[in-house]
Amino acid sequence: MKYKAVVFDMDGTILNTIEDLTDATNHALAVYGLPQITVEQERYFVGNGLYTTARRAVPEGTSDELVQKVYEELVSYYRSHSEVKTGPYEGIVETIKRIHEAGIKTAVVSNKADFAVQSLVEKYFAGCFDEAMGETKGYALKPAPDMVEEILNRLGVSKEEAVYVGDSNVDLQTAENSDMDCIAVSWGFRGREKLEEYGAKVIVDTPAQIEEILQQ
Repeated sequence: MKYKAVVFDMDGTILNTIEDLTDATNHALAVYGLPQITVEQERYFVGNGLYTTARRAVPEGTSDELVQKVYEELVSYYRSHSEVKTGPYEGIVETIKRIHEAGIKTAVVSNKADFAVQSLVEKYFAGCFDEAMGETKGYALKPAPDMVEEILNRLGVSKEEAVYVGDSNVDLQTAENSDMDCIAVSWGFRGREKLEEYGAKVIVDTPAQIEEILQQ
């Protein structure tokens, strides 16, 4: 096999987290009397960390001080409400298990808060991943390559031996900045049309197609 490791994004790639993220964002907005957002809006607000989600969700012209308060409320609420409506995409758990059992190392790298990444991996993907990393002090968020490089180092795999799997423009940029091959998934927060606009070269429509690529 060409690849010795697969690095997965979390939100929109292995887990459908959009409703819990929307609810947490709307809770934080409501606390400060700000307008609510829709799930469709949230799809484009997430991907660069929760602070950026808060920044994008508040009305234009909102002060930095209020953005910080909304962010802190969002994080506080999401900490205890990250598993209410969230669940894995159909077939993805079984696919990752088979990849892992085939001897290919697997990992998650997400801009989501690390506490949520670890909790969600443990709940939905027990035994599926060798490593998992969320937002961590001292590491720049994606699309910077910092976290991906750290994970590859932990796995003992070079960037040439690994492939990155994600669902958004942030993921495509992350793979490019990490000098890695990329597989884009069409079932996530952006969809095939947007991924094509972003310049994705390889797009899959089912988890099983990831396995097919790995077997080439």
